[in-house]
Amino acid sequence: MDRLLVLVRHGQSDWNLKNLFTGWRDPDLTPVGVEEAKNAGKRLKALDLSFGIAFTSALTRAQHTLKLILDEVGQPDLQTIRDQALNERDYGDLSGLNKDDARAKWGEEQVHIWRRSYDIAPPGGESLKDTGARVWPYYLFNILPPVMRGEKVLVAAHGNSLRALIMALEGLTPEEILQRELETGVPIVYRLNADTTVAEKRVLKG
Repeated sequence: MDRLLVLVRHGQSDWNLKNLFTGWRDPDLTPVGVEEAKNAGKRLKALDLSFGIAFTSALTRAQHTLKLILDEVGQPDLQTIRDQALNERDYGDLSGLNKDDARAKWGEEQVHIWRRSYDIAPPGGESLKDTGARVWPYYLFNILPPVMRGEKVLVAAHGNSLRALIMALEGLTPEEILQRELETGVPIVYRLNADTTVAEKRVLKG
């Protein structure tokens, strides 16, 4: 029985392009992001995958990415569950700021700590550990069960919510997950063992 889980970070958003902290703010995809999402769908279609259910966040850029992927794989009406548990990390007071402006305001070292530490949150926002605290239960109780039943599951979400999920999935340490970069619009295909550990992983780059 195949236990397949596919994770995709949304395509480039308008605020990615402008170098802004996005978090829970809700910009849509750029034309480049639209193409990235379509290409992700084409790569999945080339594997002849057919999904049983899909999950995404409450934010437009992830939902739009998922819709474009499902159109490409020929499953536009697939059951889709949207939940803010899969939202991007909340950057709090940094949200909407240009990253260079944030460095000018708080200093490069402090902004680096907020961005790259595991458990230090920016003012009014979440750390990666905080993000994991909502992602991990959602994964265990909502995403993992259909995978283990043999359904092929697709998740379109965000860099940090997917980082938290991957941390649990691959058994990574905080130091290891902080080194992991996720490209926009690049599907990661996992096949799981019966004990929920990873049997195989494929990154579908162009």
